[in-house]
Amino acid sequence: MNIVLWIIQVLLALLFLFAGGTKLALSIETLTAMGSPNQVHLPALLIRFIGLCEVLGALGLILPGLLRIRKGLTSLAAAGLLIIMIGAIVLTIMGDGFGAAIVPLVTGLLCALVAYGRWHPAPHGGR
Repeated sequence: MNIVLWIIQVLLALLFLFAGGTKLALSIETLTAMGSPNQVHLPALLIRFIGLCEVLGALGLILPGLLRIRKGLTSLAAAGLLIIMIGAIVLTIMGDGFGAAIVPLVTGLLCALVAYGRWHPAPHGGR
């Protein structure tokens, strides 16, 4: 199961690095013009903030396990990305309908799987 989680984490990290990096690198005009005509339009600063969260979340999926430091952050990063995906699902359904929401839904489910699979509660004081 550890190998499967690592494969999913790497694929999600690549996806979110690309998506978030694009939101950070493109001009404001290009960002606001992208998407379908039915899409809900968000303020440019919110799009930039989401892009930053996606990049940081992608790093959080990989670096704690790779560096073996504070591995619990991986679960938190996946949970944070799941929250972003829930927002993406809602906005996609509002704009383009249920069919277009399949990609963010699957991505969110994979984030939930990583969050659950990497979650290790702190041991209780010996009782």
